[in-house]
Formats: sequence, structure tokens, C-alpha cells
Amino acid sequence: MYSNEAPKKSKNSGSSKKRSKKSTWGSRERTSMSFFIVIAFFAIFGIIILTEVLMIDDRNSVAVRHVSVNRFSESVPDYEDVKDDYADDSSIFVRENRFAASAINNLFKKKKVDPQDKSISGLPVASENDPNAVPWGQMLPTKIEANLPPYTPDMKPLDGQWQVVNGTRFKFFVFSAYYDRRDGRMLRIIGATKTRSPEKVWCRMWYPIDGNNTKFRSISVMARVKVIRENWNLKYSACFILCPLRISYLDVPYSVSIVSKLRMPPGNVLLLRNTDTDHDFVNRSVANIPNKIAVCVKPFHFNYDQAMYVLEFLELNNLLGVSHFTFYNHTIGPKANCILQHYVEGKIPKQFLVNSQHRSNDGDNKNFTSDAASSHNENLTIIRDPKITVEILPWNLKMKSQKEIRTEGLFASLNDCLYRNMYRYSHVALIDLDEFIIPRHNDTISELIEWLSKRINNKNTGAYSFQNAFFYLQFANDDSIYDKKVPNSQVRATLVTQKKTRRRQKLHPQKQRSKYICKPEAVIEAGNHFVWEFCPGKGSLNVPSNSAILHHYRVCEFGGSDCIKSPSVEDKTAHKYSSRLVERVSAIYEHLKQPCNLPNLPPTPTKAPPTRARILRVGKLNATVSKSTDQQHDVKIKKIVFP
Repeated sequence: MYSNEAPKKSKNSGSSKKRSKKSTWGSRERTSMSFFIVIAFFAIFGIIILTEVLMIDDRNSVAVRHVSVNRFSESVPDYEDVKDDYADDSSIFVRENRFAASAINNLFKKKKVDPQDKSISGLPVASENDPNAVPWGQMLPTKIEANLPPYTPDMKPLDGQWQVVNGTRFKFFVFSAYYDRRDGRMLRIIGATKTRSPEKVWCRMWYPIDGNNTKFRSISVMARVKVIRENWNLKYSACFILCPLRISYLDVPYSVSIVSKLRMPPGNVLLLRNTDTDHDFVNRSVANIPNKIAVCVKPFHFNYDQAMYVLEFLELNNLLGVSHFTFYNHTIGPKANCILQHYVEGKIPKQFLVNSQHRSNDGDNKNFTSDAASSHNENLTIIRDPKITVEILPWNLKMKSQKEIRTEGLFASLNDCLYRNMYRYSHVALIDLDEFIIPRHNDTISELIEWLSKRINNKNTGAYSFQNAFFYLQFANDDSIYDKKVPNSQVRATLVTQKKTRRRQKLHPQKQRSKYICKPEAVIEAGNHFVWEFCPGKGSLNVPSNSAILHHYRVCEFGGSDCIKSPSVEDKTAHKYSSRLVERVSAIYEHLKQPCNLPNLPPTPTKAPPTRARILRVGKLNATVSKSTDQQHDVKIKKIVFP
């Protein structure tokens, strides 16, 4: 019996050992496979990191230093580290242009000029002993310059239009060019390009050699691309292209082209503005700049067509002392565009009749002059003063708003407007269509600035900053718009500054939602809510809220109507312009109603629309109270309107 069981036991034991060995082998196989996967993962990850490191441009550290600053940090000067950036660029020059080695070796070396060399006749050249010549602004040798593509006669210099920079790997556009005669002469081009590690470009400056500006010779210098700080870390950003004129007697050119490769024909020609020969520019010193105010508005988009808003914006700002407006048209609706075109062409009534009995309603007729009284002595002819001028520039930037660049490239438009109005107007306000800078005690902004200068030493003031106050459109309308006895009550009921008089009690702190008025010649880089960079010695003055604030009329910023739950106050400061504003808008509306196909105004409302306020019920409702009895009035229901 035992002999028969022994082999069986041995068989089971052998089978168990085999299973044990098989199980052990499978476990080892899985362990080895896991180890191999981990090793492979780290190997692939290492290869990716190594590839990225090798592909990074060594210039990236310089570019990032300029674009990654905190939004509220101090200014970074235009000229910081320019020698480090551009001191040795011969390798780039060789790769892009393949010039002879002898020319490369002498590229940035000062060379003696042969006065018999006809190729430089009539052109300024680098002086042998010029102490102002620096490498990044050094011009090309004349023999190399002579072999570059010539000026194309069919390309006329343009101003205020987006043009392409040929030959770049990424999108690169230029819009306008200005001569900046302040600390260090240079050409300042407004453009848009890649935010991080922008590609290097050259400035080809064109000098006419005939009286008709049809034939040109060029001087080329290496440029510097400076990304405008407010880019929101998107792929593309507004930028400055800086072309130095550091050679002591290098003349100011007539136009300029921005190129990425010198051997490639230019894809753009920009007319240089703010020169002594500019058609609308007078070489003024800071002391005699006209005491006038201009307004800059970011590009119209989404086919903006709020006709009455446009009229109110133009006429109220004119009452506040603004005489010039600069707009940028990405997409605008037909009615708003028609109104603006009439202002551009000066087809707006310059005088109209106003009932003298209604002029005393707000007691603010001191800025008007009477031309003649009517026979009944009830009407006065009011002359518009000052005259409004409007400029509209096309804005066809080929970048995706909010995906590639911040809101239609608005920072390019703000800085273009700043330099476009420099030396022409003493002050420039950068605001939106739903914003108004309203003085509390003065009638105009000019009077406010003068009043501030007598109380605060503003010798070093380059900008005046105003705190933002939200006048939410969800707040209840002012009761006065329901009064039909008020003259032109239909028009008044459509004006946002007249019907919205309740604002959020808490003002935003400075640099958050604030807007400003600046002296253009004191600013180098403009931002949306504050100035990023001033000229040396200049700064910003925070205007006290009891002197003036920014009235901002908009819907709740986060959607819905929860914003009206916040504490609020009634502010009727803008009503001091009521009669003048309503009279102006009424006259111009009637004048443009037919030519611009403006819609009929809704009738004057007689009562407030159903309130959106919350209802607080105090006590309990007696559900058994019959609606037919007089006891309804005893139900304790208290309505509290939360503004």
C-alpha cells in the first residue's frame, strides 16, 4: 500500500515545483518588463528635454527678461542691454546673407570714406571718429548696401495700415513708423510679432535722391525688437521695432522698410511720421504744444453699431474739452460708421437753436457763445466750440483676437495713437466707448488739470490716473428720465450718462481698471490701465477721487445681475452737462437720421420697468386673506430695493 502511494506523492511534489518555478518566472518577467518600460520612459523624456534645450535660441533669455515682468513692475528702459543683445551679430548676418568673409570681418568696423566714391554721394555716412556710433546701430558698408534690392517704385509709403514683414518664420506685421527725437534719436515702428524670442530684423531707411520722392537710396541698420509688456502671455504681441540714428549727422529718412533678410525685397514701406517735413507736424517744443486734448479708443470689433452711444461719447467728451478723436476700425456697423464719417468730413452742424428757458436748468452755459437771439428772445443760436475732428484708421491685423493676440492687438493701437498725437496735443486720454472722465468740481478736464497744477507740483507729472467706478447697467434708471416735461425727453432717455446715476460704492484701486490722461511726449510705452514706461524724471499722479473719477457704464463683469447686490451710491455728477448734451445730441441726431438711416427713438417711458431688485418679505403672508377685501393693505410686505 505504501509503495503504491509513494510515486503519487512524488508526482504531486514535482508538479508543485513546476508550478512554483513557472509562477516565479512569470513574476520575474513582469518585473523585468516594468523596469524596461520605466527605463524607456525616462530615456524618451530625456531625449525630448535634450532636444528642447538644443533648439532653444540663446537669445531667449534676453527676450524673456523683457516679457515676463510682473504687470505692475517698474519700467524697463528701451535701451537696456542693447549692446549685449547686438554687439556680435555677424553669425546671423552670415547665415542670412552669405556675404564674403572679408566683408563680414569689416562689417562693424569703422571705415574711412573715400570722398570720390560716387556710391555714397548725397548720403550721410559713418564718421571715422564718431563717438556716438554703437554696434547695434552701425550702418552697413556702402559697397554691401549697393548690392541690396533697390526701392520698388510701385510701392508707395503707407501710414496706418498693417503690412507684412517678408521671410519670417512666424507672423510679423508693421503698422506705422515715427521719428522719436527724444533721448537718443531713433525710428520707432509699431508692429506685432512673436511674444517670446522675436526674430531679428533690419531697418532699411530710404532717402530720396530726386525732388519727386520717386527714387531712393537706402541705409540699413540692425534693429531691435522690443515686445510691449502687456501681452497676456499669448503667442503674439504688439511690439516696437527700434531703428537707431546714433550716427551724429545721419539724416532723418523719408520712409523705412523692416526686413528679416537683407537680400529679400521689402514687403513693406512705412511713411515716417513726426519729422520736420511731416505734412501735419510742426516742430514744436514742449513749451508751445497746443493746449488741447485728444482721445484714443481701441479698435472697433464685433460690428459695433451703437449709434447713440457714439454720439453721446463724442459730444460729452467735447463738452469735457476733448477736440480730437482717433479710432481704429476692425469691424464696425453701418450706422455707427456713417456717423463717424460725417464727423471725419466735417458734415456736422456747427450751430443750432437752443431754447433759452431750458439753458438755465443746469446752470452750465458759460462755455457757449450766442451768435444771435431770435425775434421772440426765446431761442439762442449755439456755436459748437471747440470743433471736433475725427480720424479713423483701418485695422486689418491678420491675427486671431484673444487666441493669438490680446483683443485685436489693442496695445499696438494705443501706442500708435500716443505717437500719432505727440506734439500735436498737450494731453491724450486712453479710454473706451463706455468710459468718461468726469470732474466733480470743474467743468472741463483742462480746467481740472489746471486746478490740480495749482495745488500739486506737477512739474514731473507725465500722466493723471483716475480711479474706476462701475455704473452697472442693471441698476435702476434715474427717475428724471420718466419726466416728459423735460425738453427732448426721448433723446435724454437714451443717453446712458443721464439714465444711469447709481454706481458701485467701492472704487477700484489705482492701476486696476483705472484709466489715465497723459502728456504724450513724457511717455515711452502706454498700457491699458497705466503707463508702463515714462521718460526719465516723469511719473504718474493719482488724482483724488473727490476731484474726478472714471465713470464706467457696463453690465456686470461676471455675467448675471449679482453685481447690483454690492453696496452702491447715487452719483449725479454727469447731470451737470444734461441740457448741453441733450441739445447737441438731439440736433445731430435729427441732422443724421435720414442720411445714416438711424432708427426712431423709443417714446419717453412713463414709469420704471419691472424692477430686478430682490424683495424682502417681513413676517408671514396670510394665505387666507381674500383678494376682494380691504385687509390686503394690512399684509406686512416690505419691498426693499437693492441698487
